Amino acid sequence: MTTPHTLLWVYELGGYPNFTPLFQRAGYQVTRVDSGRKAAGAIKRAPPTVIVAEFIVDPNFRDRTGNLETILAAVQRSGATTKVIAFYEPAEATELEKLRARFPDFTALPYPIDEARLAAEL
Repeated sequence: MTTPHTLLWVYELGGYPNFTPLFQRAGYQVTRVDSGRKAAGAIKRAPPTVIVAEFIVDPNFRDRTGNLETILAAVQRSGATTKVIAFYEPAEATELEKLRARFPDFTALPYPIDEARLAAEL
């Protein structure tokens, strides 16, 4: 029996299309959560094959670059070879690069999300 490919979709703010059908067509069993904290718990329980998450910068994050830092740290702690795809606002590219300095191994796709490019990254 083969292990299914799993995808954790961290959908916090939204404002873009529902990509669940795309993920399923690509062969993933999809779990959707609505916060980085819930994602970290899911990663700890069972690291997914792929994580798709929004990069959210908030000035109230005193000790973090953004929400994605929690998710990437959880992946790092898990020791899994999880692929991470982050959606980001082009205006937040500087903050994203600060995060990339600490966690270099993720793919970043700018809004508006190009569905063909997302499919190719999966």
